[in-house]
Amino acid sequence: MITPETKSWTWVLDTACPDCGLDTPAVPHTRIPAMTRANAAAWHELLVSGGDELRIRPNPETWSPTEYACHVRDVFVLFDERLRLMLTQDAPDFANWDQDATAIESRYAEQDPVRVAADLAAAGAELADHFAAVTEDQWARTGNRSDGTVFTVESFARYFIHDPVHHLWDVTGLRAA
Repeated sequence: MITPETKSWTWVLDTACPDCGLDTPAVPHTRIPAMTRANAAAWHELLVSGGDELRIRPNPETWSPTEYACHVRDVFVLFDERLRLMLTQDAPDFANWDQDATAIESRYAEQDPVRVAADLAAAGAELADHFAAVTEDQWARTGNRSDGTVFTVESFARYFIHDPVHHLWDVTGLRAA
């Protein structure tokens, strides 16, 4: 059983991550689409070139590479939905997302890595395209997370990109450039 995540990762908006190395505050919003595409491509390569070891957890409390990839795929989908809300509604409220419940309900551990690779690549490309289409005046639009955190599209984009980059580091140990 994985211990549920309770940490608020919004601190990455203020400082570089000491683990994965991504300096989120220094990431210009114009780089988010390319970074999303590059991250999705790296996950795709990892998943299609791997084998059965992709389903093995390094220890009982850490997700396998496939489970991490399922989470990243779902993050791409969720953030795409939330971005759409921010661009079409005034200050929308985001429903709480229990990533641990999703992992269990969606049976991340049982999913096929090659299928996950395809779905992750498609979701990443769609989100990257949507971030690329954000106009200059839309970067200041807001959205509200269920814990009270208020994001602009710009802070939301920078907050978002840390998640897939960090999880790729979790799996590969490769630090952000």
